[in-house]
Amino acid sequence: MPGFASAVPVAVLTAAVLHAVWNGLAHRIPDKLVGFTLINLTYTACAVVLVLLNPLPAAASWPYLLTSVAVQTTSTVLLLRAYQLGDFGQMYPIARGSAPLLVALMSVTALGQHLGLGELLGVAVISCGLIGLAFAKGVPGRAQLPALGAAAGTGVMIALYTVLDGSGVRHAGTVGGYVAWLFLLQGPMLALIVRLRRGRSLLTGAGRVVPLGIAGGVLSLTAYGLVVWAQSRGNLATIAALRETSIVIAALIATAVFRERLGRLRLTASATVLAGIVVLELART
Repeated sequence: MPGFASAVPVAVLTAAVLHAVWNGLAHRIPDKLVGFTLINLTYTACAVVLVLLNPLPAAASWPYLLTSVAVQTTSTVLLLRAYQLGDFGQMYPIARGSAPLLVALMSVTALGQHLGLGELLGVAVISCGLIGLAFAKGVPGRAQLPALGAAAGTGVMIALYTVLDGSGVRHAGTVGGYVAWLFLLQGPMLALIVRLRRGRSLLTGAGRVVPLGIAGGVLSLTAYGLVVWAQSRGNLATIAALRETSIVIAALIATAVFRERLGRLRLTASATVLAGIVVLELART
């Protein structure tokens, strides 16, 4: 349907902006563990309401959904660790930028989807731009390897759950129900993990950052809901590549909020990402 076709890129680009903003909010909270837990608990509460308002996903989608819950929980833990060890302006691009080519590879090899030459070129150009953003300050030293490993591991998890959810939602028969159960089951996981580590002291003194955590949770749920809706109607690799334009927004946030220097290389890499979007959109027409 033409209306849906034109709405898909708008939905994905909106999700990209929201995703960069909620990650910025999470990074701004001094205690990253508290920040991520507040975000997860917020979208769990939202998911309870959504579960009541949407039909239950079809049985065929549950293997995808449950596997995605495990993968997304792992992704959250790895991203949390990356933010604890590294800078937002470097960790976010690595985590997000390593996913598109992996998604393209998995969508072709595992799902049998076909990518045209233009789409492949667009994915490659966007990925090159994102890698340029990640390494704008030069080759990282040995001390940064744990942070980089956590960020790269996050990218692998992102690629995995993108393919899982892109497949699962097509079997679910309900986008809203799939997203609702995904967040309802995933949301409490980090809180349970953290409870084992910190006990009741987790949210002690968190009062001042609770509004940031709530805002981050609502934005996170909205962003991923838009992406899953788009995945039910569009090509997985193309959607994944468009989604990663959140890197450009994150670079601006890193400069304006965290006072990180943008630099010529980051500007060039951002322009490369935008060029990749143009190639993808031309390939779709």
